[in-house]
Formats: sequence, structure tokens, C-alpha cells
Amino acid sequence: MQDSTPYVVGIDVGGTKTHLRALAGGESVVDRVSSSAGWRPHEPGAAAGRLAALVRDALPADALPSAVAVGGHACETPRQCEAIRAELQERLGVPALVVGDAELLVPAAGLDKGVGLVAGTGSVAVGRLPDGGPVQVGGWGAVLGDEGGAAGLVREAARAVWAAHDRGEEPDALATGLVAAFGVAEVPALGAALEAATDVSGEWGRHSPVVFAAAGAGSPLASAVIADGGRALASLVVRLAGRGVPVDDVVVAGGTVLAQPALYEAFTSALAESLPAARPQRLRVPPVEGAVALARSLL
Repeated sequence: MQDSTPYVVGIDVGGTKTHLRALAGGESVVDRVSSSAGWRPHEPGAAAGRLAALVRDALPADALPSAVAVGGHACETPRQCEAIRAELQERLGVPALVVGDAELLVPAAGLDKGVGLVAGTGSVAVGRLPDGGPVQVGGWGAVLGDEGGAAGLVREAARAVWAAHDRGEEPDALATGLVAAFGVAEVPALGAALEAATDVSGEWGRHSPVVFAAAGAGSPLASAVIADGGRALASLVVRLAGRGVPVDDVVVAGGTVLAQPALYEAFTSALAESLPAARPQRLRVPPVEGAVALARSLL
């Protein structure tokens, strides 16, 4: 006999892990975290098939969701998200919504509007125009952008120590830390080490603690990299404001900016200078809460 219980399902597909939460009668009945390996948002059919399988596996046998909302990592444009949504809704036969994962932050914080800013391995900011149209800035990846994210910080740190080397300066704590982290003999070898990465964002980003440790050890280079990273994150919000997005509230998430007080403080200081009326706040609940809120709005 088919389970007639109405299940509201929210899914946060992050860069490394996927968090699914299902509610029945307003109570959380399923809370499951799995790997995001195999997530292919540029292939709508494959992405929707993976999401549908996650939902069917999480719910009781013969149960169907009443609504599903997904925040998907690397779901970068409305067209891309809509393609996945259409495929997912066809597979499940219920109302579905798919947005970029950064769009989960504002509803997760219990807000109707504002900016979601993520600085984890990469960095991105999202918001919506008064007419509801989505706007995303940043999120270009470690090779081209992601300033203020872990990988971007490491890239800029390498540039800083290489410039110091070219000026004839002795290696400081940042230089010695990066040389050790990348397993090379000297600063000039850092370029080849960075270029050898097969997963640029992941392999660069995992060394970001070196930057903060060096700043704590008194490296002016590392402190400057962090300050620049904070200003870069604030500039994402400024860009959204310039495009007409309401930026009164800025919800901040991401393993790098929330785990490193120096970066968060650099960001909030720069934001206060550029947009004094903006109110930054740390996200204090899992982003999947935003997916659940969006799913409930579909009913």
C-alpha cells in the first residue's frame, strides 16, 4: 500500500557533500548526508536522475514527496537550473525547484530577501532583483577568480611570495609555509606545483590554512592577502547592489570565511566602508534549511 504521508524534501548539493532533509507534518523525519561525488549539473538528465534516486532512497518504501527543492553546487545559470528542475519534476511528478546552492542561505536565515555570500573553497554571491530575477556574481573558479575563497587565497599567496622573491626578500612565514605545503624546495618551484594540480580548486584550497597560520606568525604578506580577500568578498556584494539587488541583509556561509575570523573580520570591515547600511550575519543553521523552506513554499 502506498504511503500517503506528505513529505516535503529539501536537498543541498554542495561541492563535497549532499544534505537531504525531509519533513512530515512539520517535523524532520529524514536527515541524511552523503557524498556529492558524481554530481554533474551540466548534464540535466544525469543530475535529475541522481536527485530522484536520492529522494526515493531516503523516503519510506512507496512514499512520494509532495514537493522538492534543491540547491545545487555549480548550477550557475537560471537556464541550467531550469533544465534540471524540469527533468526532476518529470521523474517525481511533484512540484520541484532547483536553484544554485548559494540561494539557500537567505531562506535558511528566515529572510525573504537579501544576499547569500559563500566563501568556502571558492566564492560567490547571489541575490534577487525586486522583480524576482536572480543575479549571481563571482563563482568563476580558482583559475579566473574565487577571490576570498580558499583556493583564491592560496593563488594570491603564491603570487605574493613570488613577487617578494623577485624583489630579493628573504622567505617569510608565508613563503616557507607554502613551500612545505606543496612539497617543493624553493619559492620559484611553486608555480609548477600549482600548475600540476588536476583538481585546481580542491588541491589549492586545502592549503589555505597555511595563509592564516603565517598571518598569525606575523607575516605581512599573509595579512595583506587576507585583507585583500576580505575586500574581494565585499566587492561581490557591492556588485550586486550596483545591479539593483537589495543588500540590506547579507547571509554569510562557507567553511573558509566562517572558520577563519581574520577573513570574516576583513570582509565585514570592507563591507562597512563600502555599504554601511548592509547587515552581515553568519548562517547558523545548515543551508539545507533553506531548501526545505523553498520546498514548503511550493505547496
